[in-house]
Amino acid sequence: MNDALLQALETRRSVKADRLQEPAPSGAELDRILAIAARVPDHKKLVPWRFIVFEGEARAKAGELFAAACQAEEKEPSHVRLETERARFLRAPLVVAVVSRVAKRPGAPEWEQILSAGAATFNLCLAANAMGYGTSWLTEWVAYSPTVREGLALAENERIVGFVYIGTPMEKPEDRDRPKLADIVSRWAP
Repeated sequence: MNDALLQALETRRSVKADRLQEPAPSGAELDRILAIAARVPDHKKLVPWRFIVFEGEARAKAGELFAAACQAEEKEPSHVRLETERARFLRAPLVVAVVSRVAKRPGAPEWEQILSAGAATFNLCLAANAMGYGTSWLTEWVAYSPTVREGLALAENERIVGFVYIGTPMEKPEDRDRPKLADIVSRWAP
């Protein structure tokens, strides 16, 4: 039994994106995190996901895309709103977008492929957490924006699963209430 792993899973907690600071993983550390993220169930070996890494100045450039999308898709966004969009990825030192890419393949239903992308996203979080980094898996409106989809060059069969913000936590996050097993577990008895 791996008690350390079980303890880590029992106490895992997301950290708010704006509570993450430098350093963030880079180089070999980031490559290891992404390789671990890719070790998930993948029926028919379709690799139904990919990663887009935003680090350094790329985060600010993504913010310009988000501000442009906001202007194009909303009625008269305020200056404050546009500045918020420009700073969206600056909340943490590293952001990884996980993109689901569904392939039409007999025997590999779309739902299984999407779940595999979700598993890759959570494995990414767990790997970063195991290295001592905090993570926050967020989706937000930009994941659904047609302007952002085009700006990130997503194919027709691709969707953003989420953006994983990664960095060093400024403080340990407080735990939150979890569901009681009695409320979420049933035992089938024919």
